Amino acid sequence: MEHLEEKLAHLIRAVDDLSDMVASQQAEIDRLTRRVAMLMEREAARQSEGTGGIVLGDERPPHY
Repeated sequence: MEHLEEKLAHLIRAVDDLSDMVASQQAEIDRLTRRVAMLMEREAARQSEGTGGIVLGDERPPHY
């Protein structure tokens, strides 16, 4: 019986540790999701303004 109680205590601790880890990961996922949304909005605004283009190769910038 003692062996089962000991095993149960270890399993409960493992579940608690995993639960804490999942909660931490969910918080980070939420933070990163907000950050991606902010970057997407910023890029959409930049594209709608027509700025932020990338000059490739021998292309002349728009102010020439």
